[in-house]
Amino acid sequence: MQDDRQDKHPIQYYTASINQYLGSKVVKVLTGQRRVGKSYILRQTAMHLIRQGVSGNNIVFINRELTAFDFIENYKDLDNFIRLYRQELKPEGRIYIFIDEVQDIEGWERVVNSLSQDYTEDYEVFITGSNSKMFSGELSTLLSGRYVEFHVFPLSYEEYASIHQLSVGKQSYMQYMADGGYPELVNFPSSDVKRNYISGLKDTVLLKDIIRRYTIRDVRLLEDLFAYLVNNSSNLLSITNITNFIKSKGRKTSYDTVSAYLGYIEEVYLAHRVLRFNIKGKETLSGSCKYYMNDLSFKNYLYAGLGYGTGYLLENLVYLDLLRHGYDVYVGSIKDKEVDFVAIKNDRTIYVQATYLLIDDHTIEREYAPLEVIADNYDKIVVSLDDLQLPSRNGIKHVRAWELSQML
Repeated sequence: MQDDRQDKHPIQYYTASINQYLGSKVVKVLTGQRRVGKSYILRQTAMHLIRQGVSGNNIVFINRELTAFDFIENYKDLDNFIRLYRQELKPEGRIYIFIDEVQDIEGWERVVNSLSQDYTEDYEVFITGSNSKMFSGELSTLLSGRYVEFHVFPLSYEEYASIHQLSVGKQSYMQYMADGGYPELVNFPSSDVKRNYISGLKDTVLLKDIIRRYTIRDVRLLEDLFAYLVNNSSNLLSITNITNFIKSKGRKTSYDTVSAYLGYIEEVYLAHRVLRFNIKGKETLSGSCKYYMNDLSFKNYLYAGLGYGTGYLLENLVYLDLLRHGYDVYVGSIKDKEVDFVAIKNDRTIYVQATYLLIDDHTIEREYAPLEVIADNYDKIVVSLDDLQLPSRNGIKHVRAWELSQML
């Protein structure tokens, strides 16, 4: 659930969006990778309720990442804890239940579904989760129409510039590109400290959200696949090609194992898989796809030594910007040409090319040509890091990267 956040601090944007649903029994769900700020947003929402006059006795805050709540392992433990809370504190009026990293509680959906439908008691439920599959299947059916989801991303460029009090422009955009969008990075003074933080974050997500949750027989393969995605982000890939690459290094694996491990990396929001889209036929294409990282920090601090052009980094950031603004994003294909992004939201479609610099006629022709063969009248833009904005060409607009959000 993304919207225009130009004039809001990132936390204010999310809390303001959540506050629109306060007072209703719909379950408020914050999803996204670990360490993007979901817990902080949840706490700010609880503080907002207290400032509005809600008694602290009416707020239950369960953070499954704290050892104090290790005893809540499954839905029965959760249900018993809420019953004990009511028995001991005897709250009057509406009760606000906050559960952070809810996927760590086995069967949690039974309790959440029960609380959302219990009209004999007045509950309002807020949860966070770090797995994209948490609302698939049965739960999605159970809570159909009774939950609203807010996907939390790392900081956008505008948010990053605001927090660092930087002027909007190429220099600060390049700084953002070379740094990363995880909120806690703001507090660290040196690259070494940031590198240690990002390394710890990678290990935490792989360990807590994948290795412990799924049957991972080859931990090294999982880490190698993650590194492979980081260093091949923005490139067309296929599971067959990745599998063959791994085997060429003398490793034993299979198509099914590689496919499963890549799926796990997606589920915990470390990376996003983007399907190819036939622009003329209006259909998705099987086979190759692209992967984009949820943030450039992993590349910047863990794998910076490997060759990776600025244009690919920019392409990754443009993709994330489109996601933040609520678009469904595909890699476009038309007449043997590739369009970096086909972005669709409701009745709006945007075709986007991303390139480092439009430095000469050859580069301009290469980037504009795929857009020029598209026959429809939807918006077409080329995004780059050029200092000056180029005039429109055959209806195709040129946008400097730090001004992209204004177009979306």
